[in-house]
Amino acid sequence: MPNEARKPSRRSGRRERLAKAAAPPAINPAPPGQVGGQYKPLMDTDLQQIFDTALRLLEELGIGEVPDRLAALFLANGAHELSGDRISLPPDLIKSAISSAAKTFTFQGRDPARSITVGGQAVHFGTGGAAVQTLDLETGLYRPSTLSDLHDFTRLQDTLTNVSWFTRCCIATDVEDPYDLDVNTAYALIRNTTKPVATAFTLPEHVAPIVEMFDIASGGDGAFAERPWLKAHISPVISPMRYGEDAVDVTFECLAHNIPVSLITAAQAGATAPATLAGFLAQSLAETLASLAMVHVIKPGHPMVFSNWPLVIDLRTGAFAGGGGEIAVLNAASAQLSNWLGLPSGVACSMSDAKAIDAQYGAEKGLTSLAAALAGGNLIYESSGMTASLLGVSFEAFILDNEMHAATYRALRGVEVSEANLGFDAICDAVLGEGHFLGGAQTFEAMERDYVYPELADRDMPRSWQEKGAPDAWSVARAKAREVLQTHQPNYLTPEQDAAIRARFKILSD
Repeated sequence: MPNEARKPSRRSGRRERLAKAAAPPAINPAPPGQVGGQYKPLMDTDLQQIFDTALRLLEELGIGEVPDRLAALFLANGAHELSGDRISLPPDLIKSAISSAAKTFTFQGRDPARSITVGGQAVHFGTGGAAVQTLDLETGLYRPSTLSDLHDFTRLQDTLTNVSWFTRCCIATDVEDPYDLDVNTAYALIRNTTKPVATAFTLPEHVAPIVEMFDIASGGDGAFAERPWLKAHISPVISPMRYGEDAVDVTFECLAHNIPVSLITAAQAGATAPATLAGFLAQSLAETLASLAMVHVIKPGHPMVFSNWPLVIDLRTGAFAGGGGEIAVLNAASAQLSNWLGLPSGVACSMSDAKAIDAQYGAEKGLTSLAAALAGGNLIYESSGMTASLLGVSFEAFILDNEMHAATYRALRGVEVSEANLGFDAICDAVLGEGHFLGGAQTFEAMERDYVYPELADRDMPRSWQEKGAPDAWSVARAKAREVLQTHQPNYLTPEQDAAIRARFKILSD
């Protein structure tokens, strides 16, 4: 028989379909930056009442313990003194601060491809926290966090697609000197990732020298200020309704060096803010507006994330509670308020009270992170790696949370309705032809475009799962974390940059 082109057999066609199905999607069907805002726990009248109450608090109660140089700027911009050494911030000043605030800004990565836009309704999960304990990969128990842990967490998350930026997640408790701690924390960030990063400065005098380190990593004197790829986390307002002098001074220094800031209010319901949810939101909004007003009188329009983080305590015991329905709805409402004002919003979630990687961990993280995302929180802090009511951080949690974020981003993407997606012809062809949709062109297209497939979650039949040794999520994530830490050993500094930094600073790691 002549060598003629033969049609592929049904068996070879099936093999091709199976191979295609097993391959990962060519593109990420739901990358970070999906649009939130679908969940609105507050009605428009609620938003207005909360805002009006916040304005009244700032004007009539005012803010206490205002450092002298900040008080002088406020008074020059329409504020006035109240009894008890408090400063009244009038509505016109607050509204002017809102009007002139940066509504969106680019949070730069040292790798420009990893930069993100902050503002609008775009949602990004990232990290936060200052955990003093690490869940050990070997023992499964907590121990004090170390500088080595910080390096390991930084390079681990460098591989995680759904973590948009990295804030140091733990405190190196083995570094006692505050200046050495700030220096070595900053070094761990710039050595191990090119994502946008964030840190905190213990004292204002630490800012300028550490910016010198950033200049070295950016290519020369003044280079960092021209394209800042790090933001500072600062809490200049202490609840209830007063400033903290050291944090205010750090803010002045960061603005002077063109460092974007996340100014964080972290009141606790029933302790430093009202136990009623509405009252809490009014006070917390007032305090975060006081931070915005401070930026406005120092450097109008400077990039600031309006980081209004409602926190909750268990009123039975006084212990911080990072998981539960109250913290989910409060942070969602905070995001809604910030977005209603047109400000780049920052909220917190996934602050599970669970110590182990267990059902409590999963339930609390899933509930709070989805609520914050659906409400449109622009930057969602604490959302990766944190355990034990923010006292702990876990390598396995980073791995599992990254997968959780992928599912959340897919939920935010929603359903695209079009003639092609409705698929009238495809339905007719399947019904009148094969009787199913497996192998159809529309099915393969949707598989690539519309579905996120987990890498860790187990979708096997029970028998197959048992044959693999019945692994649980904790053990699967532990194995993945170990694999990443063994294989991903980046150094994003050139030898010349590293040598220049070591010559200038006391670097405590190899």
